[in-house]
Amino acid sequence: MTIIGVHHAQITIPKGLEQQAKDFYCGVLGLNEMKKPVFLQGRGGFWLSLGNMDVHVGTEDGFDRFSTKAHLAYQVDSMSDWKNKLSNLGVEIADSIPIEGYERFEFRDPFGNRVEIIEKKLQE
Repeated sequence: MTIIGVHHAQITIPKGLEQQAKDFYCGVLGLNEMKKPVFLQGRGGFWLSLGNMDVHVGTEDGFDRFSTKAHLAYQVDSMSDWKNKLSNLGVEIADSIPIEGYERFEFRDPFGNRVEIIEKKLQE
C-alpha cells in the first residue's frame, strides 16, 4: 500500500470573487480551467488543470489568508521571466529563504494566498 502522487491541491478565495480569481489564475498565471463535476458546481469556485495534477479553487469567507504560510509552489522554466511579468503587473515579490539547487520567490495572489515560484538550477 503506497501513496503514488498528489491528485490535487485546494486554495480558497472569498465568496463571489470567482471571475477575479479566473482572471488572475487563468489570465496572469496561464493555468487552464477544467470542467468541474456538475454535482459540485453549486458550491462555488472552479478547478484548474496543471500538468499531472489539479488545483481546486474553492470559496470561503472569514479566513485571513495573509496570516498563513500555507501555499502552492509552481515549478517554472524561466524564473526571471515570471519575476518580471509579475513585477510589471504590480505584484509585490518577496525573496524566499534559499534552498540548495533551486531559485525561488514568493508573492500573495490578489486574495492573500501565498504563492511560490520555484525553478531547479542547472548543474554548474
